[in-house]
Amino acid sequence: MVFLRRTMLLRYLLLSAMLALLLFISSLWLPQGGVGDCGTVWQPCLSFYHQTPEPPLVLSEWAEHDRTPPLIQECPGQPFQAWRLLLNLKSSLLDDDDDVLLETYLQSWDQLINFMESLGTMVSFFSQKVKEKVLLIRELSLQHSREAHGKRGPDLSGLQTPASFGLKHGVYHSVRSMVEAELKMGVVNFSRRTDSGCRTLLRLHRSLLWLKLVLEGLAEGPDVEGHFKTPGELSRDAYKVALAPHHHWVLRQAAELVFLALPDRKYFLQLVCVQDQDDVATALRVIVHALTLVHTRTQRILSKYDMLELP
Repeated sequence: MVFLRRTMLLRYLLLSAMLALLLFISSLWLPQGGVGDCGTVWQPCLSFYHQTPEPPLVLSEWAEHDRTPPLIQECPGQPFQAWRLLLNLKSSLLDDDDDVLLETYLQSWDQLINFMESLGTMVSFFSQKVKEKVLLIRELSLQHSREAHGKRGPDLSGLQTPASFGLKHGVYHSVRSMVEAELKMGVVNFSRRTDSGCRTLLRLHRSLLWLKLVLEGLAEGPDVEGHFKTPGELSRDAYKVALAPHHHWVLRQAAELVFLALPDRKYFLQLVCVQDQDDVATALRVIVHALTLVHTRTQRILSKYDMLELP
């Protein structure tokens, strides 16, 4: 009996230690460094991780998805709504310009955060850091709007709502306008970390790729033996491409614990409110298409201004 109690105690202590470690590293979940930061004991270089650039996409490819498909509708009783995510992604794309509107881009992230938090407590540790990044860009926008208008300017009380934060107008109106404005203001530093909107956007941009690859994998069919990859396996594969090259060794090991704790594929189907793999594939391909358009546009802008490796 004493031996059994000691064994149980050791298990509880081990679990507590693992959770404490996750709480500590959750502050580092979003990418904090570039590939050039590797080479130390804590962050060995990963030469076998290589991200293939995505091919250029044009808005004409969007025509077939001009309306929300019947499969992507309101899903009662849950925060994450796939149809709202798709609507925000589409709304963030300017038809006549290769740019992304920040207001609806961040609203897309609100839904993606809901998606992440639906996957359990382990993922919620990390989604909190994403929330902080989204809020930071909104706060930067609101702060700049107040400073730009001053006391003699118009009433900005309406800008304090989560839906706007000054993002409808001004320099934080879009990804391109924010990048150009912050470069002009001198708030972007290419050698050290700063709380600029550009650096924050880059972290969100990398995480968006991870989520896109996960959803892309869920939309795929079974292998030749009829087996589907588990969400944990898909998340691990996507992580190696999108986030692992920018994470320290300790955080990469902790991410493995999260992948093991992810729910099964059936739970993911319930989040999108579909009943079988064929339906989820149809719904997710539309969402993945929208994520690809937004990610590709953001990638082009950040690449143009050499911001893909901001520290």
